[in-house]
Amino acid sequence: CVLRCLMMLHNFWCEMWSMLRRLKHSINIISKNEVLESIGAFAVAGLPQITNIFISENAELASIGAFAFSDLPELTEMTITKSKHLRHIHPDAFRNIVKLRVLIISNTGLRMFPDFTKIHSTAPDFLFGLQENSHIERVPVNAFRGLCTQTISEIRLTRNGIKEVASDAFNGTKMRLSGNQQLTHINPNAFVGSSELVVLDISHTALSSLPENILGGLQKLMAESVFRLKELPPLQLFNKLQEVHLTYPSHCCAFHNVHRNRSSWNALLCSHPDAPGMPNFYKDHCSNSTAIICTPTQDEFNPCEDIMSAVPLRILIWIISILALLGNAAVLLVLLGSRCKLTVPRFLMCHLAFSDLCMGIYLVVIATVDIVTRGRYYNHAIDWQTGPGCSAAGFFTVFASELSVFTLTAITLERWYTIKHALRLDRKLRLRHACIVMTAGWIFSSLAALLPTVGVSSYGKVSICLPMDVESLVSQVFVVSLLLLNILAFFCVCGCYLSIYLTVRNPSSAPAHADTSVAQRMAVLIFTDFVCMAPISFFAVSAALKLPLITVSEAKILLVFFYPINSCSNPFLYAFSNRTFRRDFFLLSARFGLFKTRAQIYRAESSTCQQPTWISPKSSHVMLYSLANALSPDGKHEG
Repeated sequence: CVLRCLMMLHNFWCEMWSMLRRLKHSINIISKNEVLESIGAFAVAGLPQITNIFISENAELASIGAFAFSDLPELTEMTITKSKHLRHIHPDAFRNIVKLRVLIISNTGLRMFPDFTKIHSTAPDFLFGLQENSHIERVPVNAFRGLCTQTISEIRLTRNGIKEVASDAFNGTKMRLSGNQQLTHINPNAFVGSSELVVLDISHTALSSLPENILGGLQKLMAESVFRLKELPPLQLFNKLQEVHLTYPSHCCAFHNVHRNRSSWNALLCSHPDAPGMPNFYKDHCSNSTAIICTPTQDEFNPCEDIMSAVPLRILIWIISILALLGNAAVLLVLLGSRCKLTVPRFLMCHLAFSDLCMGIYLVVIATVDIVTRGRYYNHAIDWQTGPGCSAAGFFTVFASELSVFTLTAITLERWYTIKHALRLDRKLRLRHACIVMTAGWIFSSLAALLPTVGVSSYGKVSICLPMDVESLVSQVFVVSLLLLNILAFFCVCGCYLSIYLTVRNPSSAPAHADTSVAQRMAVLIFTDFVCMAPISFFAVSAALKLPLITVSEAKILLVFFYPINSCSNPFLYAFSNRTFRRDFFLLSARFGLFKTRAQIYRAESSTCQQPTWISPKSSHVMLYSLANALSPDGKHEG
């Protein structure tokens, strides 16, 4: 007996059923923990006064047949839940339930979206819920047409297995699709019938875009943990938005700017609501002047600004990056293309030029991304900071910085060693020694640059792709250790140059004027290379110890003004200011048909490369004069 299957009144089911049919007032049916296998046709046809049906925890319920719930004029609420084996609901199961205002079907085994088009409810505030049905993968066309003659107040399709929503699927003012973790696509026309949609919840889905045709009337948008939604639609589409909950803090910057722009309009054009000739302007553009509530708000690492937050920074980074690229590329070409013997200093200078060239590449990448995303960085922040581009840029800058510091230290130690043992030819540094040293430098620099890509700190913490993530202890130790090593290298270089100065100023070694020249040139080289790192190291160490003294916006000033100065100045201090380098440059250019006259002059002056004085001092008293000659601007003896 079908009626027996519906009523859960223990052993008195049939007797109670007969009594219920005779009742004239409201009736509630609760079917719980019953052994129901199916609900057949006209199961409750004899209960026209029934108002509520609640079917729950029926482990054996597998199907609901045609006309099972048909012509129930007083039924207002119906719930079918916790019936895991319910896999089929006949298209004619629900018919002519005109007062129905709540329909909930949850936690079932349904494979297909049921047909609700014959209910024809006239209730003004209709709540529909199809929730936690993990096997339902698609919302079909016109899924809710005929369900309600009015606009559906709220549709809850949460925590299903929905992957796709077809066109003309929805007709409601509040749409909740949260928890459908496989939902990747909503047809652009899915909300054609939802002209009054004011609330949309797509949290915890896999959507990558929003349907633009419903954004104009939207007042509340919830898109939390939608990690694939990295780009927002044009902001001018959000005409009535008041509250939005998103996944990424950078997106809230967009709505912050929208409010700021609205405020400007209000101040300029909205001060006269009764202005003649503009009867609708105030209503359309000035009535909504409150700030948009948006979460999550931006943090201290990602302020609401472009990568280069000011025009002077944007101009300067291009100037410095181009100088670094051209200067270091020229040095590499001259050193590698010269027919002179590759000495230890030349070998080290090649590595220094290469590291500084990598820094130039990093600056060009940052400057280019800044230009491309200018004014709309909030829409590109996630793709940039979590993508391979930022990781590559971060690798280049850390590798370049560490290799440059390592090579500068090696150059200084080589000069110190050569001068201290100037008269000991048997203790002269060989090229094989330099190769071993620089191999160690490359390994160290590569490891330091790779660690943030495997979870030790992170390049994606800030828009300029520096390893500023010190949340974990391992990351903090890594960043602090790297900074302390750079500081230690600075003091090592200072100590070496002090020792060199004390050696060359000895009257028994060289003329006093040459000693002074050597000391001055050494001071210019070392302090130009390292003084610019002092503010970087100071503020970076304080930030790594979680005691930041400046903001990320202020750190960008250090990035442009101080961080790349070494890479920009090294080619000019170590190469272009030197006469021997200029000779090599013109001789190399002449091989390609350039500067032939200047090259001929240099050939006449010196036809060999026996005295590469611009880099390496010789192991005799002449060494000191050579070093003075190498470090003087014109390459000639002074005095």
